[in-house]
Amino acid sequence: MSKNSIRAAFEADRLFHAMAAHNPLSARLAEEAGFNGIWASGFEASAAAGVPDASIISLDHHLQMTRAMASAVAIPVIADIDTGYGNAINVMHVVREYHRAGAAAVVMEDKHFPKDTSLLAGGRQELVSIEQFVGKIQAAKATVADKEFLLLARTEALIAGQGQDEALKRASAYEKAGADAIVVHSKSRTPDEVIKFVEAWNGGVPIVLIPTAYPDLTEAMIAKLKKVGIVIYGNHCVRAMVTALQDVFGQIRADGGIHNVDKKIVSVERIFELQNVAKMKESEKKYLR
Repeated sequence: MSKNSIRAAFEADRLFHAMAAHNPLSARLAEEAGFNGIWASGFEASAAAGVPDASIISLDHHLQMTRAMASAVAIPVIADIDTGYGNAINVMHVVREYHRAGAAAVVMEDKHFPKDTSLLAGGRQELVSIEQFVGKIQAAKATVADKEFLLLARTEALIAGQGQDEALKRASAYEKAGADAIVVHSKSRTPDEVIKFVEAWNGGVPIVLIPTAYPDLTEAMIAKLKKVGIVIYGNHCVRAMVTALQDVFGQIRADGGIHNVDKKIVSVERIFELQNVAKMKESEKKYLR
């Protein structure tokens, strides 16, 4: 898929799947695995920095990560811009910079800044007014004229416990404001809540799902819902990394050396491959004097 294939996927009624990543190496591995796109996750960037996902890492931190990943892969990068880093005026600057950085789309959510991560038990899940968020969507859409650059509006009404009616009301207002898709998030351990939302949705733009809390909802099941355009796997990259590092580091300490671990981890040559070292060496032969 090309950098600008998200809208094409929508038009062809193909489910677009994106994997979270937080650096170019993880983005390349996701691309290699066959994902259609990359989710430039704020949660993953925060976790990689060792801080909570609570609007602590800076705009520049996340923007540079997104730019680096967009440069490293040939598939679209969807940037998680949280609440847009402020009001509508801030949003205008933010979306302009992410477009310049090579993002194919941004996702903006309707919570107050600073935010708490959505699945945190006891987290602050305070929503801005519909009117305020509509203004932020309109500002974003007015700032970037590129029709292939998508604005995905995320409502946290279900996360905040405000129910289906509020979620649908917000989603409808966000579509009318110009959103290219609606992201609906849920912390329910089953998919029933989001399925109910999707079934009730009568808008003209696709729904985006992030099935972190309800992992039993497969892509085959999502495709049958018809109205879903994107599925995002929101934090599995950093969770897989932690799982693997805990295992490997623990074994090295238990063994008092790397003699057993070395047999089960990838070779240094595999890392060279992911770094495009062979391409660099070709360029050296061609250009170094």
